[in-house]
Amino acid sequence: MKFAALAGAAMALSACAAQLPDSGDAAARAAREAQLTGQAGGQFGGQPAATPGAISSSDLAAAGIDVERRGGVQASPANAAPSSADPSGAAISDEQSFEAVANRETIESDAARRAEQAAAYQVIQPTALPQRAGDTGPNIVEYALNAPNRRGQEWYSRFILGTMGNRFERNCAAYRSPDEAQRDFLARGGPERDPKGIDPDGDGFACGWDPAPFLAAVGR
Repeated sequence: MKFAALAGAAMALSACAAQLPDSGDAAARAAREAQLTGQAGGQFGGQPAATPGAISSSDLAAAGIDVERRGGVQASPANAAPSSADPSGAAISDEQSFEAVANRETIESDAARRAEQAAAYQVIQPTALPQRAGDTGPNIVEYALNAPNRRGQEWYSRFILGTMGNRFERNCAAYRSPDEAQRDFLARGGPERDPKGIDPDGDGFACGWDPAPFLAAVGR
């Protein structure tokens, strides 16, 4: 009785084993993996599987690109060789190519070029720094930082005549910059005095000179 039961179990296992698929079928397994991963490369009926969105061989051939069966891409003879010149038209230097330089230069030419460079070499000896003149005139930066008012605020009395406007424009035009005008204005007794009439509004700033940039530099 026990022997009969064991024999029946063995026969059932044999039947189940016969129904299992052959796992050694490499082509079927590769095709199945290609389907699961979405990759091209599986073959069905001897033809390579098409990749969605891929460029056809005929389109590549029309563009002058030769596609081999193994998947390699080669340049077609119809394609122009890369240019050795930059877009500006100047040729790219080949000084880094030993073969090119060796074919063009000789030991004698190298020696001549080194001699030419040695002849053009110059040694410049250091010189003393120029001395700044002791009297550079009034310090307009110091004046700007210590001024009691701002531009346009009358601070000093002026005696205005009818012709002061023309005098102001004429005298201010003689200076190269407002800084130069302010420096000369202070040197001539300003801001209390204004002999040249270049501070008609009495704010202490000649020819439109403004202390604001100096104040802004120190955060004031």
